[in-house]
Amino acid sequence: MSELNRSSAPSLNELAEGILGEELIEGGIDRDMEGDKFLTFRLNNTAYGVEITRIKEIIEYGGITRIPMTPPSIRGVLNLRGNVVPIVDLAERLECDAGSELSRRTCVIITEMEDEGEVMDIGFVVDAVEQVVGIHEDNIEATPSFGTKIKSDYISGMGNVDEEFIILLDMDRVFSVTELATLVETAMK
Repeated sequence: MSELNRSSAPSLNELAEGILGEELIEGGIDRDMEGDKFLTFRLNNTAYGVEITRIKEIIEYGGITRIPMTPPSIRGVLNLRGNVVPIVDLAERLECDAGSELSRRTCVIITEMEDEGEVMDIGFVVDAVEQVVGIHEDNIEATPSFGTKIKSDYISGMGNVDEEFIILLDMDRVFSVTELATLVETAMK
């Protein structure tokens, strides 16, 4: 297990410096931004975004223990400061093309999910974290009914940033705790 996974929770700025050097800092964390803030990342050469308020931390990829008889979208679990955190292969979960090869930029984003009053951490694997961007609501388009490789239920909108569309994910739908538990139960039968 990596030292980062055993240490106390670093700040987002410290994580950004550790994973991407100055790129993420220069890309937006330390400057004033208009609109809602989203952490952007790449998965299979496609840009995705998640509301920054949904992100608990970013850690380097590693130390994941595979659990037998779980669906392919569940990579395994990670010991994060004594807590067991399920790790989801986001490419598999979104049913888009197979994930890219692991690289030094591959990382795990930890998010906090709530289900029936219970709060739990879930991690998801991405190819590379990019930056934090502010997207004004005027630059967020409705979810298209066609043209994306993933279920439209998982998309909350399409953010337009510098002439590039970023698929904004609805975390409550992508990581429905009930649906993930059903997938695991089905695989174990």
